Amino acid sequence: MAHSVAIKRALISVFDKTGVADFAKALAALGIDLVSTGGTHKLIAGTGATVRDIADLTGFPEMMDGRVKTLHPKVHGGLLAVRDNPEHRAAMDAHDIGPIDLVVVNLYPFEETIARGASYDETIENIDIGGPAMIRSAAKNHAYVTVIVDPTDYPMVLDSIRQTGGVPYETRQKLAAKAYARTAAYDAVISNWFAKTLDYAELPYRSFSGRLTEVMRYGENPHQWAAFYTTGDKRPGVATARQVQGKSLSYNNLNDTDAAFELVSEFDGTTPAVAIIKHANPCGFALGGSLLDAYRLALRTDPVSAFGGIVALNGTIDETIAAEIVKVFTEVIVAPDATDRAIEVIAAKKNLRLLLTGGLADRRDEGLQVKSLAGGLLVQGRDNRNVDDIELRVVTKRAPSAAELRDLRVAMKVAKHVKSNAIIYVKDGATVGIGAGQMSRVDSTRVAHRKSIDAAEAAGLSGALTEGSVVASDAFFPFPDGLLSAVAAGATAVIQPGGSMNDDKVIAAADEAGIAMVFTGMRHFRH
Repeated sequence: MAHSVAIKRALISVFDKTGVADFAKALAALGIDLVSTGGTHKLIAGTGATVRDIADLTGFPEMMDGRVKTLHPKVHGGLLAVRDNPEHRAAMDAHDIGPIDLVVVNLYPFEETIARGASYDETIENIDIGGPAMIRSAAKNHAYVTVIVDPTDYPMVLDSIRQTGGVPYETRQKLAAKAYARTAAYDAVISNWFAKTLDYAELPYRSFSGRLTEVMRYGENPHQWAAFYTTGDKRPGVATARQVQGKSLSYNNLNDTDAAFELVSEFDGTTPAVAIIKHANPCGFALGGSLLDAYRLALRTDPVSAFGGIVALNGTIDETIAAEIVKVFTEVIVAPDATDRAIEVIAAKKNLRLLLTGGLADRRDEGLQVKSLAGGLLVQGRDNRNVDDIELRVVTKRAPSAAELRDLRVAMKVAKHVKSNAIIYVKDGATVGIGAGQMSRVDSTRVAHRKSIDAAEAAGLSGALTEGSVVASDAFFPFPDGLLSAVAAGATAVIQPGGSMNDDKVIAAADEAGIAMVFTGMRHFRH
């Protein structure tokens, strides 16, 4: 393996021209022969640097609207030749192929093209062919060739050339790895665009990609490595938010903040909504006449668990609500926006992170969710439906009142974001008991009731907050026992998917208890 290869010829062909004019001019000043294409050639020539057109190297003009310009033996031979191989050297001499030591290429903006909703034909034209081919050739032959796909690497490579005339082998290796990662990510976006556009979900191969945003101190636990990669999806949330203040977000912070913001995004900004999340589960949620009212009601659900939690709001944070939130130790606040004065109030807590998303996520957006298993990936579409998308079916003798129906809808929207088995009690637009992640649905009803008693006591009230509430279950009640536990907790109406073999028995138990029950026909398991 060659350790150091002098850079004598560079091929530069970029769509993103950030910094390339100065970089190319500096290379030319070092006596490096420059070869370039199209607009890049014009830009470099405009600096006064000497640069040859690719047609001068290949002996062929660009053709077919630029589709064919670098796909030529004089390009790829110069990139792929093993310089120490006598047969390769003889072939280069026989066909007048000169070595290319540095390749600077970035790709047609396919990601940006699909993001702006371009037509099918325009999108196809923004699939780069020559660029990935040159990148892959140069990266494969990194023993002799340096490849750059990211303008941020220009200064480092230029400094190395100035100091040694070349680029160290270890650096060429890392640049090659980065180059293959870039082409892999590029191809993944293309293949996924085809799958979505053609409604071809059952592709025999599927690729997923992301761009490194941050390497974290650790993952869920201190012994686990972790990093945050963004996919380029413009959905408002943790990936696109502006962090106004506070220390870096941890793996768990990001996971919990995403859960919190997705929940409040179930509710448009017309009614103030606040969610408090702990370990990716809501420990409180409420609608209110103001964000302040909603926060206080959400906090009442479980003030103990709210300590060290995440607070998400679906509106602009003002000074009043900011002052109330900072009274409780909170890890992250996330909202579409905040006033300047609110930001000043939050800034007094220097470790408290504030994320502003610029808007709410559209809960109807399609998308893919990916979960890793040993030896594989589980992939599913985003759960982008809720109770507002369906017609409820009253299955009991008594129908819910208008007030109960409003609360039932809120309860089921919250249940969608609670780990299964999920039981959610709601009263007057606020959660009053949450049972999450229990192996038994009966246990979830009892846990939620028990916590509502504790919350009532903390609020100076007697009994349980669940008295006179409604209850939602994310999946059907398999037996009447879970339903009867909810009735014992004070629930007067129930919303559940239905579909159990014992539905008739559950309905009969509801009728006997005199409560109302509606079926949605739509389950919201969350694991």
